[in-house]
Amino acid sequence: MLNCKSIDLITLGCSKNLVDSEKLIRQLELNGFKVTHDSEDPEGEIAIVNTCGFIGDAKEESINMILELAERKKQGKLRQLIVMGCLSQRYFEELKVELPEVDRFYGKFDWEQIITDLKGTYHKEACNERRLTTPSHYAYLKISEGCNRHCAYCAIPIITGKQKSHSIEEIVAEVEGLVAKGVKEFQVIAQELTGYGTDLYGKQMIAPLIDRIAQVHGVEWIRLHYGYPAHFPWELLQVMKRHNNVCRYLDIALQHISDSQLSAMRRHITKQETYDFIEKIRREVPGIHLRTTLMVGFPGETDEDFLELIDFVKWARFERMGAFAYSEEEGTYAAEHYEDNVPEEVKQARLSKLMRIQQQISSEVQESKVGQSMKVIIDREEGDYFIGRTEFDSPEVDPEVLIKKADAPNLRPGLFVHVNIKNADEFDLFGCVEE
Repeated sequence: MLNCKSIDLITLGCSKNLVDSEKLIRQLELNGFKVTHDSEDPEGEIAIVNTCGFIGDAKEESINMILELAERKKQGKLRQLIVMGCLSQRYFEELKVELPEVDRFYGKFDWEQIITDLKGTYHKEACNERRLTTPSHYAYLKISEGCNRHCAYCAIPIITGKQKSHSIEEIVAEVEGLVAKGVKEFQVIAQELTGYGTDLYGKQMIAPLIDRIAQVHGVEWIRLHYGYPAHFPWELLQVMKRHNNVCRYLDIALQHISDSQLSAMRRHITKQETYDFIEKIRREVPGIHLRTTLMVGFPGETDEDFLELIDFVKWARFERMGAFAYSEEEGTYAAEHYEDNVPEEVKQARLSKLMRIQQQISSEVQESKVGQSMKVIIDREEGDYFIGRTEFDSPEVDPEVLIKKADAPNLRPGLFVHVNIKNADEFDLFGCVEE
């Protein structure tokens, strides 16, 4: 029997989508709905899929999830199927034709209409409230929507539009509210973090914002995601040095290193400027861990370009690095002006080689931590271990610290402890809680 007034909400894609889902869940709950998030066995009468439309693989995942739920609807296990988010924002008309099983499509920001169509009332006074889907001790903090950069390969500005920053007062109030509910750690996110505030204040305001958040009593860790290297606000590093609760961690996508590729990608930075950029960050904040994302197979990438990228990765020794092969996205500058002329097998071979090199670097970085004492936050219990992270590790994407439950039975999620690192592999650290 279908569970009346029960909704299953499935979130696909990035942590920015997750924040959107959390705010929508709060609105639904205020209207009396029981909402389950990312259930492995959906039982509600309504399913809402918050889709991703960034790259090919993400779009395919979204379509597959919609089709899976459409089959449940055909079997009578689901009464209503709703699709929202980036994919439907971008392909609204096409999806209506291709997926008639879906009852309603909405864009990325149509939350009020969703609530209205479900016969509810949108509570504007609660627009910044949310029900956390993460462990209660950490949260993602989205400080802006959209992006003013126009990188040649990226469809995000097409989907989300220009940057729209939330005010410093609004963000600080959200942080204070979450701290009051037990949140200790904040992953600060935006499509382009370093440009925060230019639309509201006429200048980059990420450093003053982080400075304010760091002074909120109860904020133990702040971690910064998705910066941009060109026109970097260097005062942000001074804030990082001034506050112990601003993690020595910076997630900043660099994409490539060869001048020809950087120019074609419209990244507004050169090879030499990138090398200087990395050197300055490491000089200003000793011990900082850098996370980056690189792209292979962009139109026109030659063997020589790729060798430059390999040399750069070996030199930079990023503590955290991801990479992906270029996939053409309709409507982008690259799709309209360049031929996707690097064969798929070449893209994949380059990607594999790049990640093998990074795998060795990651192993060496992890091994260098053996013997150190590190502050760790406990996230969860799993089998015989408590699982935690250091200030250098963001949830879901970075390595973890494993502590045997038998050695420290009194640990619990959300607790900070000091751990002596005894062993390491390329992904995880293993340690004992210090007395």
